[in-house]
Amino acid sequence: MIELTLDEIAAAVDGRLVPGASGATGATAVTGESQTDSREVAEGQIFFARRGEETDGHRFAAKAVDSGAALLVVEREVDDRVPQIVVADSTDALGALATEVVRRVRGAGGLRIVGITGSNGKTTTKNLVAAMADRLGPTVASAKSFNNEVGGPLTMLRVEAGTETLVAEMGASAEGEITRLTDMAQPHIGVVLTVGLAHAGGFGGIETTFRTKSEMVRALDATGVAVLNRDDPRVARMAELTEARVRWFGQSEAADVRASDIVGDASGTRFTLHADGASRPVRFRVLGEHHVMNALAAATVGLELGLDLDAVVETLEAAVVAAPGRMEVLGGRDGITIINDAYNASPDSMSAALRTLAQVRRPDARSVAVLGAMSELGELAGDEHDRIGLQVVRLGISELVVVGADARRLHISAINEGSWDGESVLFDSADDAFDYLKSGLRPGDTVLVKSSNAAGLQALGDRLGAEFAPASDATTEEVTA
Repeated sequence: MIELTLDEIAAAVDGRLVPGASGATGATAVTGESQTDSREVAEGQIFFARRGEETDGHRFAAKAVDSGAALLVVEREVDDRVPQIVVADSTDALGALATEVVRRVRGAGGLRIVGITGSNGKTTTKNLVAAMADRLGPTVASAKSFNNEVGGPLTMLRVEAGTETLVAEMGASAEGEITRLTDMAQPHIGVVLTVGLAHAGGFGGIETTFRTKSEMVRALDATGVAVLNRDDPRVARMAELTEARVRWFGQSEAADVRASDIVGDASGTRFTLHADGASRPVRFRVLGEHHVMNALAAATVGLELGLDLDAVVETLEAAVVAAPGRMEVLGGRDGITIINDAYNASPDSMSAALRTLAQVRRPDARSVAVLGAMSELGELAGDEHDRIGLQVVRLGISELVVVGADARRLHISAINEGSWDGESVLFDSADDAFDYLKSGLRPGDTVLVKSSNAAGLQALGDRLGAEFAPASDATTEEVTA
């Protein structure tokens, strides 16, 4: 974070400074990063004590001080060993401080802000864009999937005086949440990837999702750039809602940055990248053809930031690892491949992952889908689980292993579609599924593990990866998204 005095921080968050027993004054400077998890606090950092649904951060303030916190932002006084700033709402204060830091660095000139939203693909695209921005100068990007009212400002508060680019995921589970983030850090470039059914239950329907995602382009002014998916009809409609210049990506001939000749296999995807009248072959090592769209979005941003096409291609081809649980390739013993994609799931990403499984399996071996529930679908949950169960059968997946009662309709739909001879099995727990797979997988099998994070199957994918790791190599190749 940039250097700010305690008085400046208190003013930014509309709080009351309590110096405590440390001898600090309003002129005392703080430069450390901000944390909301006391376990993450390091020397010189700021701890924001938030009240959550299940716990209260004020209970852990003493632990944060023990770990070296230089400042507490609290809703009530808790520990006088270090200065405290007392505020009405710690989460609001976190956002207010992020707004002030970004305002100051942006006002000094040179800070470019890229905002990324969409129902699927935000983290992959963010990581690719960050890699491109890194080629041009110091870059701050969201860690993990930090994209909400807490993760967003925590990312913004890592900006320093020399930061040239801020790459921020901006997610939402309700209308207004993306606007809240863009008010903290108005993007110069706003990316919208897809409008799909992720969080549809919380949003209340696809049109509400559309309005929410369109908050990204509405935040752009006439000097900004909207990077939009030409192949998604709802995203394409957003061109009418922004003052910004529009740059299209997709497979459509109408896209400014597009892909053709797409061929995928177990090692990634090959395609031809077309932009600004030039073309280049690309060997993209992130598994799954659906990630080509994320690569195109990132390429469009890279070009807007000032990279030439060759540098964009070099960056795409260097991408291998992004985050655990996202099309992460594990295993390898006896030719058994585990694809752990259970960090999260929506109907669109589940469908894409299944198509990838069908595509990359060995011709002479089996494909096994280990699936859990997709959460936050509301009244659409039943129909969408039915649709995925049907797709498993129609893609010719060799075996379906369904985990958890919430995913039961996947199992029933597959049986109704024709998997009545044991091709689909249902287990109540991940432990039971692990025992079954441990003894039942065959040499050469390709296994996809996919569910929403709430279903808890990422750990199952990790266990299977470890179980079938080559005996002589404890580390496995990762190709994640």
